[in-house]
Amino acid sequence: MVLNLVLRFLLEICVLMAYGYWGIQTGKGIFFKLLLGIGAPALFVVIWSLFGSPKATFPLNGALHFMLELVIFSLAVIALYATGRTQLAIVFAILIIINQILLSVFHQR
Repeated sequence: MVLNLVLRFLLEICVLMAYGYWGIQTGKGIFFKLLLGIGAPALFVVIWSLFGSPKATFPLNGALHFMLELVIFSLAVIALYATGRTQLAIVFAILIIINQILLSVFHQR
């Protein structure tokens, strides 16, 4: 059960990396590469710390929290896919699905 929570944390770190990678690959010119490469993960951190984390300022419960997770993690998968990292996006999506199932089975929400 603890390993599933570790996986969850690692997936959240991977979300940051996916957004950063997307930003660097998408931006045109060094300024926009840095802006998107730093800004996209920073936006995730702000949204997650406000609404999604266990110590969120405005915690969401139930379906709203699940929808937030769905959007944030799905956008990270889409970001990887958009940069041409199709296999990585598929593996990431599978790990997210497995983690979500185990979170429910072990009542870790």
